[in-house]
Amino acid sequence: MKRTIAVVTTSRADYSHLYWVLRDLQAHPEVDLRLIVLAAHLSPEFGTTVIEIERDGFPIASRIECLLSSDSDVGMAKTLGLAVLGLTDALAQMRPDLLLLIADRYEMLAPASVALTLRIPVAHIEGGEISEGAIDDAVRNAITKMAHLHFTSTDTARARVISMGEEAWRVHRAGAPSLDHIRRSTLLTRPELQQTLKLSLADEVTVVAYHPVTLFEDTTAEADAFFAALERLSGQIIFCYPNADAGSYELMDRIRTFCATHPDAHLFINLASITYWSLLREASVLLGNSSSGIMEAASFGLPVVNVGMRQQGRERGSNILDAEASVQSILAQVARSRQPAFRESLRSMTNIYGDGHAAERIVGVLTSTPLNGLLHKRAQPLPAELRPPQ
Repeated sequence: MKRTIAVVTTSRADYSHLYWVLRDLQAHPEVDLRLIVLAAHLSPEFGTTVIEIERDGFPIASRIECLLSSDSDVGMAKTLGLAVLGLTDALAQMRPDLLLLIADRYEMLAPASVALTLRIPVAHIEGGEISEGAIDDAVRNAITKMAHLHFTSTDTARARVISMGEEAWRVHRAGAPSLDHIRRSTLLTRPELQQTLKLSLADEVTVVAYHPVTLFEDTTAEADAFFAALERLSGQIIFCYPNADAGSYELMDRIRTFCATHPDAHLFINLASITYWSLLREASVLLGNSSSGIMEAASFGLPVVNVGMRQQGRERGSNILDAEASVQSILAQVARSRQPAFRESLRSMTNIYGDGHAAERIVGVLTSTPLNGLLHKRAQPLPAELRPPQ
């Protein structure tokens, strides 16, 4: 019998990471793939990116409207509640053999929680990482403890998951699946990219990917310094939309205002994954606080100025220049990123997050791991230094 594997995607970001995993699951003769689409994918405010999934030819088993049109933490919490209600009906009817989740978006707590109560085994990609400036950190760890199979991006992340009490046989170092695009997809040439963007690219292109810092009470507290620094940058600036978090509407307004007064600044609500990776290949620097700067940019030897607290604690390569959320620090690191010697030093760097073969490793484990007993997680012995005295 075919193994039914359900996969949840909530936004453009996780879909781009899941693309080649979905392709390989779809092509596997012993897999019945069920794709569940929800949240920002179905929101016109965030570009209705479900269209991209349909264009890629993936049948959608369930669509769940749950994202509130809100810019607050209350809206995030209510979105989570609506997602639980919708997913309960969908998963109760579907009853997959496995549910595959990725990363650390807050809405991923909904499918993990529903699967737990319905006794559906969960497989989780990209556990064991750290992002101290976002609630994503706690979300990621919570999903790790609710999951039964783990696919980490690095060896350190694998060790961290095992240190959380997960049995070692359940934890596989697969690499980040987003890097499979760089090996397996055909990226756009510069002329093709310009035609897709309807934009002539300058010699110096700064790509900006900046999101709310969700651990702060004021999630845009670092934005004043960030936009003040942008005012003093020269060259072409290309903005990508922020994530659907508390504070995202405020950032959208500030980006639109900036673009309206700067002829060399451009905003794209959604870029298809191939377009985005192609843009990073042509960019001079990636500026902001996005995980794409930490995880994927290294594959292009692209300098990244990582601003503020959001990605604090993540493993990073030599292309990352960390800046405090101050105008002086941001401008200093941008200037350093433009130095020819620094750029040259990145030419032969290796990406610590993987080699572009993650999807085949993930699918191999998902299709071969025995399901019998998978739900039964065994507690691991305490390390000797933590055991109470006898």
